[in-house]
Amino acid sequence: MNHYATKKSAAQSMLDVALLMANSSQLKTVLHSGSHHHFYTLLIALITLSISLQVIVGLLLIFIVKYDLNDVKMQPRLNTMNNMATVFVFFTVLINIIITALGFESGGNSI
Repeated sequence: MNHYATKKSAAQSMLDVALLMANSSQLKTVLHSGSHHHFYTLLIALITLSISLQVIVGLLLIFIVKYDLNDVKMQPRLNTMNNMATVFVFFTVLINIIITALGFESGGNSI
């Protein structure tokens, strides 16, 4: 069971890193394009929030993998951390859907 949890957390961490790189690229594009876009401030806030949530999820996953899942005393805490990570991932996905829906046109390129 602990091996499964470790593999799951590792896979989730890799996806988190990929999304973090995409958000960093989006933030760079928005910042370099200037503030003439109607949703400029909102996009920066949403991308920053998304990156912050991803960092929190990454830290939660590190702590989840660190502890032994077979330790009965740790199971409630690990379950809570896993639930928190799942909720934060859900909100990160919603935020990124909004970022994509708002878009950002700059020289024919959008984020």
